[in-house]
Amino acid sequence: MHFKRTPYRSTLLNSVILGSALLSAFPAAARTGAKIRVPGAESARVCMFSSDGTLKKSMFLFSDRGFKALEKFPGLLDGCFYYELSIKAANTYECLEPGELYALAPVNPKVNRTAALEKLGFARLSAIEPFQLFGENPADVVGVFSKTVKAGEAFQPPVWSVIAGFTLERPPKSGELLYNGIRLPREWPPRIDWSTNAPPAVPYLDHPPKLIPINLGRQLFVDDFLIERTDLTREYHHPTKYEQNPVLKPETAIEHSGINGLSVAGPKSGGLWWNPAKRLFEFWYEAGWVSTIAYATSRDGLAWERPNLPLKPGTNQILPDTVKPDSWTVVRDYRATDPKQAYKIFLRGGGARDRARAFVSEDGIDWGAPVECGTTGDRSTMFYNPFRNVWVYSLRWGSPGGRSRAYWEHEDFLQGMQWLPDEPLPWARADSLDLPDPRIGDTPQLYNLDAVAYESLMLGFFEILHGPPNDINAAKGLPKNTGLTFAYSRDGFHWHRPDRTMAINSEQRAVWDRGYVQSLGNICVVRGDKLWFYYIGFAGDESLKMGDPKLNIKSSMHSGLYGNAATGVAFLRRDGFASLNAGATPGTVTTRPVTFSGRHLFVNVDAPAGALTAEAVDMYGKPVAPFTFENCVPVSGDSTLAQLRWKGGDDLTPLAGRAVRFRFKLTNGKLYAFWVSRDASGRSDGYVAGGGPGFTCDLDTVGAASLEAEAKLLPKQP
Repeated sequence: MHFKRTPYRSTLLNSVILGSALLSAFPAAARTGAKIRVPGAESARVCMFSSDGTLKKSMFLFSDRGFKALEKFPGLLDGCFYYELSIKAANTYECLEPGELYALAPVNPKVNRTAALEKLGFARLSAIEPFQLFGENPADVVGVFSKTVKAGEAFQPPVWSVIAGFTLERPPKSGELLYNGIRLPREWPPRIDWSTNAPPAVPYLDHPPKLIPINLGRQLFVDDFLIERTDLTREYHHPTKYEQNPVLKPETAIEHSGINGLSVAGPKSGGLWWNPAKRLFEFWYEAGWVSTIAYATSRDGLAWERPNLPLKPGTNQILPDTVKPDSWTVVRDYRATDPKQAYKIFLRGGGARDRARAFVSEDGIDWGAPVECGTTGDRSTMFYNPFRNVWVYSLRWGSPGGRSRAYWEHEDFLQGMQWLPDEPLPWARADSLDLPDPRIGDTPQLYNLDAVAYESLMLGFFEILHGPPNDINAAKGLPKNTGLTFAYSRDGFHWHRPDRTMAINSEQRAVWDRGYVQSLGNICVVRGDKLWFYYIGFAGDESLKMGDPKLNIKSSMHSGLYGNAATGVAFLRRDGFASLNAGATPGTVTTRPVTFSGRHLFVNVDAPAGALTAEAVDMYGKPVAPFTFENCVPVSGDSTLAQLRWKGGDDLTPLAGRAVRFRFKLTNGKLYAFWVSRDASGRSDGYVAGGGPGFTCDLDTVGAASLEAEAKLLPKQP
């Protein structure tokens, strides 16, 4: 039976099938629902358990009875499909594709169907309490069972049983279900109203999923997505600039050969990615103002080497002189099916009429000829969203708020670059919470938006332009004032920006990063216990003032506004964007219902003078033994990778695949993140931005090994 609808899990009673398709869009490590058919019932109506008020009205269980499912069902069933079949029919279920099935069955001793289900291979999920499926008859109180079925397997459920588990086909972009339980709207991308400067709504925070899978990545407390209730205090944190910045500054001929001799050695947005095979960092940066792109490498991320490359002997240049990079991004594509496209460049050259261009490369050095692409404004970039397997093009657009961003996505990088002028949609802009810099007073604008996958979410840098207009600072030979603020997205489109403090700001004084601070396309790299954020800053050049009669500089592009750019780095604790804090009085945080497939609970916690404990509770708030506060061994100290253990066992496998809540109790400390790892290494299987020592790809599959690799590479952190 095939239905062109968005899949959920589903359930039936008596000949009812409940499916785990809610999990079908999750990573391979998560539970997936089987695809089934019911011969002779191909036209059966598909219904759904739902907490949505508009759908509750149609939760009838049978085609020939008026029984309606009660609204008080376990959260595990929310969003589950079921076939509305006859209560009297003895249907056979055939498995087309393997996966997980659930079963509902009466557990009242008088009508118990447990034994019959067990003969079919179903096991009782004891963590889910029996519940009244419909009516008031005790015979209709059911329990939940589960089984993994194989392709070709067929079975006939016993009377008054609920066999569970099918996936339905659906259009890929219609109501897409994400890895974290968020369901996208059927219209995607959604329409954004740019007529207001009010902070935009974040739908998944206003209406979070009833059940949140946490199989992928560390779970961060940057918002309330995971939090059901807490009395802890949230604190936001910001990177600390390296005291010996800059780490790369203009030194070579090409770095001093920009427009009007303006010197630049820094990304805009560029890219800095760890190469596991070479065990070094690869860095693509702009050499000379709107001049060319160069390539450098580093073992430790501080000392950079400029290799002699064949394109232009004696230099580290990677693109011909005919290509002028006004704005651009380099992304290493770990999932490229064509090895010749392992590296990708999005580039928009100078000039208002210039089109975007695409380059691909096997080694990041030899890029070949460009592909001409769609039109866009300057300072446009792109990034990859691996959670949805799409390339996202962050395009400069105009709005009532000035500089803004438009959105375009595509599964194929080169095809996606061929957007039509009317296809990108309004996306992001500065809003009423972006306050003017008191030193300038101009209305802020969104200058650029870079993003990267980090652990379980998309991490973004909103580059906010505080002004002044180019001509004003060009007349002084000073850079414009921009700064970077963190942004977080769990659906890849809507951004939550709870802290508008500049994470990395222009200094607005006579130092190397006086102004025009900008981010890397990959935002950061992971270095053991820290995140390293590379950024570009401009000192300006007061000897090149537009309007000076001695110089004849008629354009701000030729002025000291864009002079003397270098690259620096700033440091932040890993996962350290936000913490939940407690003082001497213990505080707690309880998560929303979650599911996982891992075995060991890990946390990122800073509590050298305090302690953290945790427990797992079922859907009714009852602690699940032995994973209780009383049995938990307190964790103290400061660690970005600490395992929580319980007397009587630390293996959470008995809870895997079930809906539970985690409750943490903290004293005198800060809690940054938690995750359930599949093994004792503490691996998160989340994304690691630009990577780092010890990592073998863009996922954390190594856990503690990354800490060990960093300690060997750089024993003393800067």
